[in-house]
Amino acid sequence: MNAPFHADIADAPVPARVDWLTASDGVRLRAAVWGAGAKPLAAIFPGRTEMIEKYGPTVTDLLACGLDVAVIDWRGQGLSDRLCDPPIRGDVPDFADYQKDVQSYWHWLDGVSTQPRHILAHSMGGCIALRALVTGLPSRSVAFSAPMWGLTLPAVTLAAVAPLTAMLRMLGQDTREVPGAGPEFDLWTYPFERNELTRDPDRYAWAQAQLRTNPELRLGAPSMRWLAAALREMAALKTCPAPAIPAICGIGTGDKIVSQDACRARMAAWPHGDLTEYDGALHELLLERPATRDDFLMRVTALFQSVG
Repeated sequence: MNAPFHADIADAPVPARVDWLTASDGVRLRAAVWGAGAKPLAAIFPGRTEMIEKYGPTVTDLLACGLDVAVIDWRGQGLSDRLCDPPIRGDVPDFADYQKDVQSYWHWLDGVSTQPRHILAHSMGGCIALRALVTGLPSRSVAFSAPMWGLTLPAVTLAAVAPLTAMLRMLGQDTREVPGAGPEFDLWTYPFERNELTRDPDRYAWAQAQLRTNPELRLGAPSMRWLAAALREMAALKTCPAPAIPAICGIGTGDKIVSQDACRARMAAWPHGDLTEYDGALHELLLERPATRDDFLMRVTALFQSVG
């Protein structure tokens, strides 16, 4: 292993490889892969704030279903390079930067496996994956978990983000935290009773314990320019036709973070696309109660195995 992996908090087998990658602009990224390269591979695109170790249980289940698995830490989170001061603030100036990470990830995987490749993308990872796919990233199929194709912000807030960020940029302050961002971004301390991620108290406590044990993995509220960049990217993606690959999407009807309507609209227009809605589930289907989580993962593996 060239890069570290916190096996004590991951609830997963030790990866076959954990490597440092270098994006085209010099940003250092961390990626891990499980398997010997002889089986179809599920490439995970994590959400904002997430890191490789958080996907340990998902990796374990996908391996048990006969898949190899890979996960990346996007720039600015996990153990990849942090690009903002303070490092705990999530920041990129442009979502196009994440595509540099995707290209590095895919090139690295080319040297790991020649088997069919599929994408499992959560939240912000769903936004990153959709952009990559519409611009030609080769993948046999894709599964989305609560993809970030729209946010549940008030219309007045959405309208104010671009001009406010432009003003802050002129003052050299556009990397400041989104105004009004509260303690809900601090997963490691935020009470379960008020969380918007999962209804499963045990999985929530597990995710909190990961960050309490390893503070260097924490990521808090986003910067203003991250939010402005995210809104630009989601608006641009609305005009893009769906890629010609099989796709499934799962959303919780209790999700208050991403726009359920944006997910419904995208999947309704996706040839060979299928949407499953989980009654009352919150944002993180892979951290949800067993009935929801197991059903979603069953659909993911069924898709990947049926496509080959």
